[in-house]
Amino acid sequence: MATIPELKEQYETLERQVEVRPEAAIDAGCLLAFAYEYPEQESEISIDTDEFTAVCPWTGLPDYGTLYLTYVPGPSCLELKSLKYYLLSFRDVGIVQEHAANRILKDLAACCQPRRMKVTLDYKVRGGIHTSVSVEYPPAAPAPQRKGRGEGLA
Repeated sequence: MATIPELKEQYETLERQVEVRPEAAIDAGCLLAFAYEYPEQESEISIDTDEFTAVCPWTGLPDYGTLYLTYVPGPSCLELKSLKYYLLSFRDVGIVQEHAANRILKDLAACCQPRRMKVTLDYKVRGGIHTSVSVEYPPAAPAPQRKGRGEGLA
């Protein structure tokens, strides 16, 4: 068994190369939708999974999180097996957390054309910081621009 000084020396030389795939590796082409037979009824569909993972584009270290998806279908509904394969395609992709949520929303909305959709990625704590990212379709009206410190003061 190594002593603390020996382990420290081993640790300082520990370096691994992790292959980080580009965002182009995300497979939106596998997403399927089926016709929604009750378009007159505004049903809300909620889906969640705690198995979402992508990687930090700079370190290659994994980001784990829970995906929450809520939508009101338009002409079609998402097929769940294809959604699972789509989410698995993020596994080795280097993408920042904020971009992952937006990319998922963009791809899912394009697939099923919902009336409304909300995607929330609630990430596990990393480095003592908890991050949760939510995006909605259609996008909310932009908030008015706030003036920065010292701007607009007489």
